[in-house]
Amino acid sequence: MQPAARCGAPERWTIDAGDAALASLQVPPDAVRERRFEISCSMTVQRINEAAVAWHRLTVLADGLQQWQRRVDTHAGVDGLDYRFERMVAPGQALRINAEVTCSGAVKRSLQIEVDEVLD
Repeated sequence: MQPAARCGAPERWTIDAGDAALASLQVPPDAVRERRFEISCSMTVQRINEAAVAWHRLTVLADGLQQWQRRVDTHAGVDGLDYRFERMVAPGQALRINAEVTCSGAVKRSLQIEVDEVLD
């Protein structure tokens, strides 16, 4: 995880979990100000056998609560899911994002979380 420079630049946090099933990212609290973040979670899988039934699912949690979940059939070759949302974070509060990939008939290829601060 790497924050952006703190010279008035918006914060940016990322994690690339590779082919892991779970990615977790925590943005530390700011003691003074409320912040707004755009969050992007993305994953890819690769189908193992073109003749077999295959599916993949992405589950996203924000601060321990399920934000989104979707399960879809896996198409030929590499397939994936993306989810984007915004979150307000109060002063003194951290932001915890978890993304989990589950699949059948496919193998996990990539899992990333990106958190970008939106400055008004």
